Amino acid sequence: MSTGFVPQQPHHADSPHSAGAPQPSELPPDPPHASEATRLLCAGTYLDPAYRDRVIDELYVNQQRFVAPSLGFDAARVLAHALRARHLELLWAAAILGLWVVGLPLSGWLLVGLLWPSLLIALVPWIRDRGPGPQVFRTACAFLARWCGRLLFAFGLYLIANVAAGQDLQSDSDDPADSGEPGSPYASYDPYASSGSGESDDSGLSGAGDALGSFAGLGGDEVETWHGWLALAVFALIALCEAARRGQFARVLSAELSPQRFPDVANDPAEHGEGARFRRLRDLIRREQHAPLIMYDEAAPFRGAGEPYDTWVLTVELRPDAAKKQQPINNRAILERIRPMLEQLRVPAPHAGTSVRDRLRRLEIDECVFLPVEGLTSRDQAPYDPGSFEQHRQRSVEEGGEKRRHFLRVRVGGWEEELVVTVHVRIHTQGRMLVLEVAPHVLTPVDPEFKNADRIAHRFRTSSGLGKAVAALLLVPGSAGRALVTLARGAGHAWRLLMGDQARALPEGPALSVREVAAVQTGSTFQEMDVARYLRGVQERIGRGVRLALAEAGYETGEFVQKIVNVSNGAVHIDRVEGSTFAIGEHASATSGGPGPQKGTVSHGT
Repeated sequence: MSTGFVPQQPHHADSPHSAGAPQPSELPPDPPHASEATRLLCAGTYLDPAYRDRVIDELYVNQQRFVAPSLGFDAARVLAHALRARHLELLWAAAILGLWVVGLPLSGWLLVGLLWPSLLIALVPWIRDRGPGPQVFRTACAFLARWCGRLLFAFGLYLIANVAAGQDLQSDSDDPADSGEPGSPYASYDPYASSGSGESDDSGLSGAGDALGSFAGLGGDEVETWHGWLALAVFALIALCEAARRGQFARVLSAELSPQRFPDVANDPAEHGEGARFRRLRDLIRREQHAPLIMYDEAAPFRGAGEPYDTWVLTVELRPDAAKKQQPINNRAILERIRPMLEQLRVPAPHAGTSVRDRLRRLEIDECVFLPVEGLTSRDQAPYDPGSFEQHRQRSVEEGGEKRRHFLRVRVGGWEEELVVTVHVRIHTQGRMLVLEVAPHVLTPVDPEFKNADRIAHRFRTSSGLGKAVAALLLVPGSAGRALVTLARGAGHAWRLLMGDQARALPEGPALSVREVAAVQTGSTFQEMDVARYLRGVQERIGRGVRLALAEAGYETGEFVQKIVNVSNGAVHIDRVEGSTFAIGEHASATSGGPGPQKGTVSHGT
C-alpha cells in the first residue's frame, strides 16, 4: 500500500521509532551558509542582473558600510556568487560584442542595420522599470519598443537573406543608365528592373532595392553575395554564444547551486574567488553579519530584520502589592524571567515524541546591542570581540539609552529560513514605571523568480536540441544591446572602484539588506498563519514572564494583565458598559438617553 510523501525538513527525525533519535534540544541549528534562503539568493545573482548589481554595490563597492544582520543566510556567499556571475556575464558579453564588431566590416556593413533594433530591445527593461510616467504607461511603452525592435530586426534579417540568396545583384547591363541613380552601388539590386530597357515597373515594388541599400549601406563599397553569407554566419555564431551562455548558467544552477551540492561550501568555486579585496570583505562580512553587536544606520536601525509587524509599547505603573514584600527589580531581572518562558516554546507536547516538526523547536534567543556608527573612523574599530561586547551588554541593559540600546532577540526561521520572524524586546523600569517595548519584524519569502532556478535549469537540460536552438535565436535580436549594457555596468563598477577610495571613507551603517531586497511583499496564506502563530506564542510568553517577574517582586499585576490582553487582541478594553454610550467603527455615532441610569447603546459604523 502506498503512502503520501511528506516533505522532509532538514535534521529532523523521520520517525519516533528511529534508533538513537535525538531529542529536540540536541538538534543542531541549520548553518546559515547552507540554508535554502542562501541558495536561492545565490541563484538570484545569476538570474537577475539588477539584483546582482545591488549586491555588489552594497557589499563590494561600498566597503565602508557595515553589513546588515543576515538572519538565516550568509551574505558573504551571496557576494561570492554575485562576483562570479558578473565575471561570467562580462566574458560572454565581450565575446558577443566582439562578434558584432568583427562582423560589421566582414559583412560589408550589412549588420549595421541590425544594431539599432538591438539597442531598442535592450532599452526595454529600463523603460519598464525606471522610465518616466506611471507604471501602465511604462509597460505600454516597453511593449511597443520590444515589438518594434523585433519587427525591425526581422525586416533587416530578411533583406540580408535576400543578399545572401543572390537576388537583386549585378544588373546585366553595363550601362550606368540601366542601374538607376548614377554611381549608386545599390541600384543593381532592383529585382523588378526590365531586362532590356532598364526601366522599373510602375507597380512601385522597385523600392525593395533602395530599401536594402538604405538599410545596409554605410559607404560606397558595393555589397556582394558573400557579404550576406558572412552576415548570416555571424548571426549563427552569436546564437551559439547565447546558447552556450545559457547552458553554462544552467550547469551552475544544477551543479554547485543544487540542493545536494550546495551545503558543501568547501568545494564551491565561487568561494575561492581571487583577489585580496574579496577575501578581506568576505572575512569582514562573516565577522559582522551574525554578531550580537549591530552597527546600525539611524534612518533604519532594524534593517535586515524585515518589515515591522505590529510594533507596540506598553506602560504600567509599578504599584506595590500590600499583601507581599517588595523585592528589588530591574531590567535584567525581568529579562531573566522572560527567557525561560520563551525557551518552553521549544518543548513539544508530552506525547508527541521526536516526530514533532514545529519550527518553534528551532527558536533562538539571544541578547543584542545596537550601536551607532558615528564616532568610528574605520570599519575595523567596531567592538566585535567578546570582551568589548560583554561590556556593552552589561552597561546597556540598565541604562535605557537613546543610541546604544539593548534588546532580547527572539528568532524563528520557518520554511527553510525563507520566513523569518524576529521579535526584539526591551524593558525599562524608570521612575516607578515599567515600559515594555516589543518590535516584531518579518522577513517574507524570496522572490518566486529565484525559487524557479531549479525549474529553469531542469527545463534547459531536458529541452530538445530544436528548443534550445529556437531559444538561442530569439535572444540574438537584443544581444548587441544587452552586451553593451552589461559592459557599461561593468565599466561603471570598475570606475567607481578606481576613483572612489572607499577603504578610507568614514564607516556607514548598512544602506540595504540583500535579503530584504529579494523578498516578496507578502507570503502565502499558510505562511501568514505561521507568522501569526509564532508571534502570538512569543508575545504571550513575554507577557507572562513580565507578569511573573512583577508578582515575584511584590507588585500588583492587574493593570499589566489588562493592558497586555488589550494589546494582544488589538482591541480597546472597556471595564463597564452599563450606563455608558459608545460607538464602534470609523463612521459611527453615539447619543445619550439623558440623565439618570440608562441602558447603554452601541452604534456600529459602516
